[in-house]
Amino acid sequence: MGKQEVNKHMLKMGSSEQETSEEIRVKKMDILKDFQVSFFSMSRLPSFPWTVSMFVEKDLQNNRSSEFISDILKQTCLHPLCRKFPPSVRYRRLFLTELIRREAAGCDPLDELYDALAEVVGAEDTTECYKSYLLPAGDAVSLLESVALISEGTTGLVTWEAALYLAEWALDHQQAFTGRTVLELGSGVGLTGITICRSCSPNRFVFSDCHPSVLQKLRANVQLNGLTEQQTPTVSVEELDWTAATEEQLRRIGADTVIAADVVYDPDVVGHLVKLLSQILKCSSSPEVFICSTIRNPETYSSFKQQLENAGLSHQVITGGVSHVFPYNRLSSIEMIKLHR
Repeated sequence: MGKQEVNKHMLKMGSSEQETSEEIRVKKMDILKDFQVSFFSMSRLPSFPWTVSMFVEKDLQNNRSSEFISDILKQTCLHPLCRKFPPSVRYRRLFLTELIRREAAGCDPLDELYDALAEVVGAEDTTECYKSYLLPAGDAVSLLESVALISEGTTGLVTWEAALYLAEWALDHQQAFTGRTVLELGSGVGLTGITICRSCSPNRFVFSDCHPSVLQKLRANVQLNGLTEQQTPTVSVEELDWTAATEEQLRRIGADTVIAADVVYDPDVVGHLVKLLSQILKCSSSPEVFICSTIRNPETYSSFKQQLENAGLSHQVITGGVSHVFPYNRLSSIEMIKLHR
């Protein structure tokens, strides 16, 4: 091989090494982002990208460096969002314990890691905590939620999977909400509605629920995310009892788009929901109505569809995927339908 060929070969090798280094850097950034998204939404620890990050860990172990663990810490427990809206004490304790377990063997202990753990070891657990759901634009929807799935006699104090799916669908179909008046049934703690208000430019958004504790938490979360009646979109939180809602109340709201997530779960209330949906579709505004459900009990869901048919309401299953924005179990059976009279 001549001198010119050797130089070309060396340049090619250098370019290849540079590309590999760049690929590793991008991969590392993606992993850190995944850790951040999972941490602030309090995803289950086994769902974190521990395995994917092993190649980084091995590289750090060879260099006896805790740099990657430090970077994870800065994007989670030491991030300003964690200071303002911290996940539960127990969750942070478990997360930091797992980080310590995975700290590169032979490295000097990372002081800020043990300092962060010391903060939560003696802290008292509470019945409420913050979960933050990061939006594509980089900001976050932060919600005060119950630690328990069922609290104060209701399931409405936590965010459920269908609400996350519906929020992702809304981000992909912003035209269904832009410039419109939107009514959400069974808003719960507010994830879907707040996401739409922050990202889809509705003219007006009406959150609704009926349980007193849920309404209190919902109002707090709407305010927490900077939504008020004095700015666009104008927002309000209303008590809407499905058994007592009147056509006058629905006409006053004047919704162009109606949404609901995870409202088909109790056979005892399905009939009231169908009656309300029938009333809504009779309104002069002829709104578009979208219902998103996690199908936990096929019998209950089939009964809901049958009662829709009996009430003269047809439905269309909305197919196609959604952009993966929020972390949740995507193996769950989730269906979204659009109603028609």
